[in-house]
Amino acid sequence: MSESLTTSLPDVPYATPRLSSPREHLVRAADHLWRVQDRREHVLGHLRIVADPLGIRYRAERLHLATGVFRVIGEFWRADDAVAALRYC
Repeated sequence: MSESLTTSLPDVPYATPRLSSPREHLVRAADHLWRVQDRREHVLGHLRIVADPLGIRYRAERLHLATGVFRVIGEFWRADDAVAALRYC
């Protein structure tokens, strides 16, 4: 008899969140990460889906080019709120 032990589940890409505003759109960058771009295709930041015991959260991030590290702007329950934080921050 053989036993197989699964240590982790494969990452499943989430569907792209829908935004209520036509001012920005999302471009997939990874399974759980999207670039937030405005109408002129300028990148405002990134939107990442993160797990929370109470449900899915949306994290607004900006890439700091000098260090190559994402800096967290905030975590929100709605994708629209995370995008608004990138718009006005």
